[in-house]
Amino acid sequence: MITRSSSDFFQYAGRTPADFGPATAKSAFLVSPEGFARAEQSASDNVYMAEASAFDGAAATAQHLALQQALATELPVVTFPGDPAAPDGLFPNNAFATVPGRLIVGRMRHAVRQREAARSDIRDYFHQAGYTLVDLSTQPHPCELTGALVIDRARGLGYCGLSERCDEAGAALMHQAFGLRATLMFDLAPGEYHTNVVLAVLAGRAALIAPEGFADPGVPAAIAAVYGPGGITLSPLEHAAFAGNAISLTDHSVWMSADAEAALAPATRAALARNGFAVRSVPLHAIEAAGGSLRCCVAEIF
Repeated sequence: MITRSSSDFFQYAGRTPADFGPATAKSAFLVSPEGFARAEQSASDNVYMAEASAFDGAAATAQHLALQQALATELPVVTFPGDPAAPDGLFPNNAFATVPGRLIVGRMRHAVRQREAARSDIRDYFHQAGYTLVDLSTQPHPCELTGALVIDRARGLGYCGLSERCDEAGAALMHQAFGLRATLMFDLAPGEYHTNVVLAVLAGRAALIAPEGFADPGVPAAIAAVYGPGGITLSPLEHAAFAGNAISLTDHSVWMSADAEAALAPATRAALARNGFAVRSVPLHAIEAAGGSLRCCVAEIF
């Protein structure tokens, strides 16, 4: 099922068991921030991006290395070198994603980001590991993978926010490529570019939700209901600090930037703890100048 009907989707989602596949990845890959700079094309529809003067390549590189080291305490991490011609390349989850046995390559909206999807080294790495390629990068519909599509891997459910970075045809292509049971398409609020800034599904049993990021307030409320006590609503302050751009790489922790963790309200922190998640974080303020945070840096390997 792929639909814009919230009632149809949530009726289905409410009875979907958590038996679709692993809730968290077996490993992850990152791309280091060589050539870290403001990409003007990307800035045209990313309101989170700072001015060029705020970009500090040395600080971003140091923070990215610390991120690699921190994540490697929980699961294996592979890091590919960055490409100065692709200044947004440190956010690989928009261009590359996996399901068991398949590498999916997305169609990026901006030409500066389409260079990432053409990288042969990442494609070759997965080919040699036995993954079949599903290449969406040459068709015309934008579909920026797990930036636009937040997936509950345990249930096989997709939450796809439509914007300039993903249209309905692109959403349908991703639904098929990921082999999902059901995908809900909905409009993001004006100014939002990716769903994974306003929604994070954590190990299939909780969700961090920033309601202001959705055009229809009924959608985030219904998503929260799917996860019951695990449906955690973020305040505007938490949203602005990238608390929604979080990821669980195991079933017992949630990763976010240090600024995002600092912005967490006591009630949010308590709700995460009640649902079995310890908050882990690293400083990423230099990287966040590029308009993304920790989850954007992590491409999951299933």
